[in-house]
Amino acid sequence: MCRNIKPLFNFDPPATDEEIHDAAVQFVRKLSGTTKPSKRNQATFERAVNSIAACARELLDTLDTSQPPRNREEEAAKARARLALRFA
Repeated sequence: MCRNIKPLFNFDPPATDEEIHDAAVQFVRKLSGTTKPSKRNQATFERAVNSIAACARELLDTLDTSQPPRNREEEAAKARARLALRFA
């Protein structure tokens, strides 16, 4: 499950709120051990996702680096190449 959480810092263009929300959902799913919470736990699940997404946004907005921003397409190509080697 956590393999779906991708690095979001130092990209051009910056990470979108949707990407951050998706990463937060994956994180909460991993911690809770469920991909779909029961109706009883739905509100708690969503509150956790929103809280983690807000913290992640704050983190990404305040991190600083001297490195140039990474290119999303180049990073995706590198990931595909690693996958090809792994599953070849």
